[in-house]
Amino acid sequence: MPRRSIANREALPAAVAAGPPLKLGICLWNQGLEWSDVLETARLVEDLGYDHLWIWDHLLSIYGEADQPVFEAWCILAALGASTERLQLGPLVTANTFRSPALLAKIVTTVDHISGGRAILGIGGGWFRQEHRAHAIDFGSGFGERLDRLDEAVGLIRSLLAGEEVSSDGPYYPVHGLRHVPRPVRGSVPVLVGGRGKRKTLRTAARYADIWNAYGTPAELIEHDEVLRRHCADVGRDHTEIERSVQAKVVVRDSLEAAEAAFDRMLATNKSVWGGFGRTGEPDRTNRRVFPDPDSSIWLGTPDDLAALITDYRAAGFGTVIAEIAAPYDRETIERLVGEVALLVDGERWSSTGRTGADDRSRHDEGGAR
Repeated sequence: MPRRSIANREALPAAVAAGPPLKLGICLWNQGLEWSDVLETARLVEDLGYDHLWIWDHLLSIYGEADQPVFEAWCILAALGASTERLQLGPLVTANTFRSPALLAKIVTTVDHISGGRAILGIGGGWFRQEHRAHAIDFGSGFGERLDRLDEAVGLIRSLLAGEEVSSDGPYYPVHGLRHVPRPVRGSVPVLVGGRGKRKTLRTAARYADIWNAYGTPAELIEHDEVLRRHCADVGRDHTEIERSVQAKVVVRDSLEAAEAAFDRMLATNKSVWGGFGRTGEPDRTNRRVFPDPDSSIWLGTPDDLAALITDYRAAGFGTVIAEIAAPYDRETIERLVGEVALLVDGERWSSTGRTGADDRSRHDEGGAR
C-alpha cells in the first residue's frame, strides 16, 4: 500500500505571509452512524471551540456499500440546533435536486430560528445518481443542467431569505407572488456554495456565495480562485466578500504510521477498500466500494505535518478548514486538530480555545450575512 504522506508539499506562488484568520469546522459523515454519537460529538465540538459543524446531505451512503445507516440531514441539523448553543450549523452540502428551492428556503429559516440564528446554507448541484433513482428524485439530463438549476435555485433562495416577494418564470423553478414569513433571525442566512467547476459553479459562487468551499492542492485552489475573481469582476462583486474554505478527510496522530492505521480502520468500518490515490481532479465513484478521493483531500499525519499543510492553504487565502470525520467519530483527531494543530497555525486566534473563536464569530454574524 502506498504511503499517504502529506510531507511532500508543493511550492506555492508568492502569497500573503500568513493569510486570513484560521477558522475550523467539523463535518460528521452521515453514514454508518448512531444518533447518540452525533449528539455527543456535536457537543464536544462546541465545547472545544470550533466555529461550525456540518453534516452530509445524502440519502444513501456514498463510500463503500450503499446499505449503511444514513439519516436525513436537515432533521439532524434541527435537532442539533436545539441541542447546542454556539456552533454555526449547516449541510456540506445540501443537494439542490432533493427539494424545491422555495421549500428549502423555508426549511433553512426554520432551522435558523430553532438554533437562534446559527444556520448556514451549504448547497451544491447534486451528483449521486443512485440515491436519486432509488428515491424517485429527478436527476436531470446531466451535470450542466443540474448546475443551471443550482444557479436559479440559489438566486431564488437568497430573495426569499431577504423577505422579498418573488415572481419568476425561470425554466426550472417558476413561482408567483411568493413571500416567506418569518425571515431568518439575522435577516438572512450565510450561503456556502460547494464545488470548483470553473464555468458554472464558480460563477454561481461569485453571484451569491458568502463562502466558497472546495478541495484540492493549494496550487489548484489558487488557480480556481483566480477564476472566481474573474467571475466576481464580471458580475460586479468584490471577491473579498467571499470567504474561502477547504475540506479534507483528516486524521491526526503521533506519527504518519499511526494516522495511516487509523485511516485503514475507517475504511474497513465504512465497507470501503483502498484503491490508491486518485490522481485526477474529480473522484471516480463508479465502483462504490473503492475509496475514490484524490490525495489532496486526505490529510494524515502529525500535528506538525497538518500545521505545515494548513499554513500553505492559509497563505493561498483559504483560512477556513472543514475536517471530515467518519463515524464512529474520531475524537482524538477532533481534539488534537483544535488543541494542537490550530495553535501551531494561528496561535493568536486559538490560544484561548473557543473563546476567541466565539468573539470572532459574533463580529462575523453582525456583518457577514448578505
